[in-house]
Amino acid sequence: MPKNKNIKSVLLIGSGPIVIGQACEFDYSGTQALRSLREDGIETILINSNPATIMTDPSMADHVYLLPLTTKSIIKILNEHPQIDAVLPTMGGQTALNLAIEADEKGIWDDFNVKLIGVDIEAINITEDREKFRELMLEIGVPMAPQATATSYLKGKEIAQEFGFPLVIRASYTLGGAGASIVYKEEDFDELLTRGLEISPIHEVMIDKALLGWKEYELELLRDRNDNVVIICTIENMDPMGIHTGDSITVAPAMTLSDKTFQRMRDMAIHMMRSIGDFAGGCNVQFAVSPDNNEDIIAIEINPRVSRSSALASKATGYPIAKVASKLAIGYNLDELTNQITGSTSALFEPTLDYVVVKIPRWNFDKFEGSDRTLGLQMKSVGEVMAIGRSFQEALHKATQSLEIKRNGLGADGKGYKNYDQIIEKLTNASWDRVFVIYDAIQMGIPLSRIHEITKIDMWFLKQYEELHHLEKEISNFSIDTIERDLLLEAKQKGYGDRQIAHMLKCLESQVYTKREEFKIKRVYKLVDTCAAEFKAQTPYYYSTFENEVELENGNIASSNESVVTDKKKIIVLGSGPNRIGQGIEFDYCCVHGVLAAAECGYETIMINCNPETVSTDFDISDKLYFEPVFWEHIYDIIRHEKPEGVIVQLGGQTALKLAEKLDRYGIKIIGTTYKSLDLAEDRGSFSTILKENNIPYPEFDVATNADEALAIADVLDFPILVRPSYVLGGQGMKIVINKKELEEHVVDLLRQMPDNKLLLDHYLDGAIEAEADAICDGENVYIIGIMEHIEPCGIHSGDSNGVLPPFNLGDLVLQQIKDHTKKIALALNTVGLINVQFAIKDDVVYIIEANPRASRTVPFIAKAYGEPYVNYATKVMLGQKKVTDFNFNPKLEGYAIKQPVFSFNKFPNVNKKLGPEMKSTGESILFIDSLKDDQFYNLYARRKMYLSK
Repeated sequence: MPKNKNIKSVLLIGSGPIVIGQACEFDYSGTQALRSLREDGIETILINSNPATIMTDPSMADHVYLLPLTTKSIIKILNEHPQIDAVLPTMGGQTALNLAIEADEKGIWDDFNVKLIGVDIEAINITEDREKFRELMLEIGVPMAPQATATSYLKGKEIAQEFGFPLVIRASYTLGGAGASIVYKEEDFDELLTRGLEISPIHEVMIDKALLGWKEYELELLRDRNDNVVIICTIENMDPMGIHTGDSITVAPAMTLSDKTFQRMRDMAIHMMRSIGDFAGGCNVQFAVSPDNNEDIIAIEINPRVSRSSALASKATGYPIAKVASKLAIGYNLDELTNQITGSTSALFEPTLDYVVVKIPRWNFDKFEGSDRTLGLQMKSVGEVMAIGRSFQEALHKATQSLEIKRNGLGADGKGYKNYDQIIEKLTNASWDRVFVIYDAIQMGIPLSRIHEITKIDMWFLKQYEELHHLEKEISNFSIDTIERDLLLEAKQKGYGDRQIAHMLKCLESQVYTKREEFKIKRVYKLVDTCAAEFKAQTPYYYSTFENEVELENGNIASSNESVVTDKKKIIVLGSGPNRIGQGIEFDYCCVHGVLAAAECGYETIMINCNPETVSTDFDISDKLYFEPVFWEHIYDIIRHEKPEGVIVQLGGQTALKLAEKLDRYGIKIIGTTYKSLDLAEDRGSFSTILKENNIPYPEFDVATNADEALAIADVLDFPILVRPSYVLGGQGMKIVINKKELEEHVVDLLRQMPDNKLLLDHYLDGAIEAEADAICDGENVYIIGIMEHIEPCGIHSGDSNGVLPPFNLGDLVLQQIKDHTKKIALALNTVGLINVQFAIKDDVVYIIEANPRASRTVPFIAKAYGEPYVNYATKVMLGQKKVTDFNFNPKLEGYAIKQPVFSFNKFPNVNKKLGPEMKSTGESILFIDSLKDDQFYNLYARRKMYLSK
């Protein structure tokens, strides 16, 4: 069936601010859907309240509404656009689905004659209502764990008595496992049951008999109106049942599943999808498989929408699930669509992988002091990395190198745990760093059978770890001079970094690199092609590996490198790696705009990133995508292969900035602001010297490198003192201390975590107003794109503050100082591109807190509020194509825009919710108000000091 001609205008509901459990994977899906609908000439109207994402960019939809996700906003949009024919709610996670259901219950879709596409309400109700879902599964013969529904505390107690412990409690109509928990002991049951009932919007929980130790799998499906169903990807969780899939280490394709069981699982998934309703679109099904020879299969749940895993599955296979799902929603069948990777085959096919993909989540427990760090059914991770390799071992190593937690891979870096009791404890209570702890356990000599008994991780995975351990031991017997080529090649093929090999051989990383050159052990790049090279791929989407060279008939030595280097001038943009608190989706927005602007300037664009949730790693955003760790060795090899004009580092947050020093040292051109200027701003001491030279006020300060120096400085500065390490993002490690005991403890703790760091101690300006400015500078001219005033006082991190644009309470004298200081600093730092400057204002004097000559968290917010493509302009300035004076700036904003932080404290019930100089918010929304008399502004202002902590 071709496209439905009656659908000319579609409303797409986004997922709102980023929270733990619903992150930017829905931003990626929604962006793909919008692009897909527009390809078919359909008018797109988007509602989403998140200003940080590329999805809410004016270029993505015909009409973008940055409004709260409420039925009131829906009615406003439908009144303004009576031409809307349909609503697509399956791309915005649970938030969008819940809003679509609420609007349906209120009769809004019927009132405006709008039809739901991509799903039907009945399908959502069946899958979300755990009792209905259970009844349907039993009716169609799909096994489920013994379970029952409780809508009251008393009923829950009765069920527990019947089933016995351990039990699983799951709350209905929630996302990211909110309200879910495993109950091992009867004494914990009452509290966890009450929490589940409270969190569920319909006060309902499902209580299951816990299938602890069973293996967990996910299947991603697509189905069209003709009832064609394809399985896009099978994902195996390395972690057994009991850990939320969002917190699990996952692998594609499935590694330990027999073909017979896979066929049964596949048939079950298709049967389940067909039984829940007559709809066309994407679906995610989760199963548990018993770890014995029977391989019994039990259904866990089904989600009739694109899920967190469908972003991963899209990147893992190269099959654009959300793009195709939105085409199916408007009436196409799979056989009418082309496979966008090959360009020549149909979308009615199932991808085949000739590589292995590993996903590892990224946590931020350090931001939630006192939080329970063990993993369970409630998701706690804030982001994830994905890696592609020719083997599980290579992909696992690349994924651990992508995490940016100061580890170089598994083992071989001297950072492993050495204490037996600590290792056993971390394996028993699943810890965030278990991916490393398993290796430490093997290294200590703990038998695989014991590790398996504790963790229930399949023996196949543990044997893969053991092989790596044996290889490390073997290499450690050699030196850089005696190691043989085959052994070095094997280490590289199994994913070991040069740094790790240098650790084993007791030499320098550069010596290993030189040895590789000598042995001609070079990275080759392979295409991600969806069909195991059966058909030629058109899309330039690559991963690296190492191959044995083959001697050809003519005597030449060859290895197959599928990344063909063109003679065009090229620019590499370094991505921002995994999402975390302090560095989120806003930097992905900046990277995407940087890539598009460089393309407009005639460059071939190359993106390097390892985050599967984001738009920057979509295969058709840049001319070439390298899905690789943003890790020195990988980047350097790509640069040597591609020979770009230069590398853009100022759009990818701290991830990209941290690599600037090495790029500079190796003579690789940094586009825009130079490394020297970036370093001047990051080094707290040098930066303060610049301020002194330019007569710009700053709080009294000094620099300390140890606790003794810090205590001596405290005698001069006077408490309260703000302690800040250099080279960090998101206020990491910043704290206000009020006496010498607190100061000493914090300094000792910081230097243990960040050895050799320069700490800036400055007198904290109690009660000051905080403001910040973002600007574009070309080295001669400066244009301030926005000045924001924070509602909260100075001392709460800017990312956790409500920021108002334009300022609401600063006089002309103060504003003039802000403008003058910003321009002076931008020029003094020789900024070329973006810069963000933060200020503290006390007694009408504007003091400088810090300056960052790079894209900041607030740039996307200002761009959305004023309707101007500032990152596009800044990139053209960086590339030397334009001067600031070449642009016709025309900001449009009536009233005020407020950047509101959003927190995920509900995932950590016992955590201190006080705010301070270290950032804790996971996302943000934008609020437009006409005047300061607005009740919402008044409420925010009244609570401004509530959470300030010292």
